[in-house]
Amino acid sequence: MSETQVRAIPTSGRAAVHAPMSPPRRIQRQKGFWADATRRFLRNRLANVGFVIVGTLIFMAIFAPLITAHHYAEPAFGKAWRFPSRESWMGTDGIGRDFFSRVVYGSRVSLSVGLIAQSISFLIGVPLGILAGLRGGRTDYLIMRTVEGCQSFPRMLVAILIMTLLGSGFGNVLLAIGITSWIPICRLARAEVLSHRGRDYVIAAQALGANTFHLLLRHLLPNVLPVLFVAIALGIPDAIFTEAGLSFLGVGVNPPIPSWGQMVGESVNYIRHFWHLALFPAVMIAWTMLGFTLLGDGLRDALDLKMQID
Repeated sequence: MSETQVRAIPTSGRAAVHAPMSPPRRIQRQKGFWADATRRFLRNRLANVGFVIVGTLIFMAIFAPLITAHHYAEPAFGKAWRFPSRESWMGTDGIGRDFFSRVVYGSRVSLSVGLIAQSISFLIGVPLGILAGLRGGRTDYLIMRTVEGCQSFPRMLVAILIMTLLGSGFGNVLLAIGITSWIPICRLARAEVLSHRGRDYVIAAQALGANTFHLLLRHLLPNVLPVLFVAIALGIPDAIFTEAGLSFLGVGVNPPIPSWGQMVGESVNYIRHFWHLALFPAVMIAWTMLGFTLLGDGLRDALDLKMQID
C-alpha cells in the first residue's frame, strides 16, 4: 500500500480511517481605522499625559460643588488676604473668598469657552470650507476672499471690539471667540476637500454616477473629519487663552463668576505682597493649555496615517 492511500487499522473490531489532515487555517482579525488609531494613541505617553490632565480638569469642573467646601462667591471679611494654609489651601482674596473654590469653579468657564467656542467655529468654518472645495469657481473665489479679508484684522482686536459693542458676559465671550476663530478651520477644510477630490476613489465614484451628496457623505467626510477634529482639539487652548486675555482686560466674564484670566487681572496690583492671587490661576491656565496641546498632538499622530512608521 502506497503512502498516498488511506490506511485502515482495526480498533476494537471497528475500522478507523485515518486521512492526512490539512493545517488549521489562521483567522486574522482585521483592525479598523479607529481601533488602529486608538492603539497608536495609547502607545503615545505624552498623549496619555494630556488625556489625564484634560480628564482631571473635566472632573474638577463637573464635581466642583463636591470638591470645594465653600461657594466661590461666599465672602468672609474676617479672613481676607490670607496666605495658603491648611484651612485654605490657596489662601483668600481681598473680601475673604476661598481662592481654591474660585480656581476650581473657574475651570468651568475655561473649559466651556474652549469647547463651545470651538464648536461654533466648527459649525461656521467647516460648511464654508467644504462648499468652497466642492463647488470651486465663483463660490470658492467669494468664500476665500471673505476669509482673507477677515484674516487681515487681528483676532484679539476684533474680539475686544465685539465685547465693547455687546458688553461683557459669558455668552458674548463665546460669540466673540467663536466668530473670530472659524477662519483656520475653514481654510483647512477647503484644503482637505481639494486634496481628496482629485484622488482615484473619488473619480471612480463620480464615474459610477455618485451625486454630490453621496460623494460628500460616503467618501470625503470620513477622510476629512479626523483632520478637522485634530484642528479643533489644538484650537481649544487658543480659545481658552483668548478668554483669559479678555477677562484680564475686564471685558470678559462678569463678576462674581470666577475666571482664571479675570483673577489674574484683579491681582496684578497686589502681586508684590500677595503672590498667591496671581500664581494659582496663571498655573491653571498654563496647565490646561499644556493638557489640550498634548492631547491634540496625540490625536494628530494617531489619526494621520502618513506620520506612522509601523
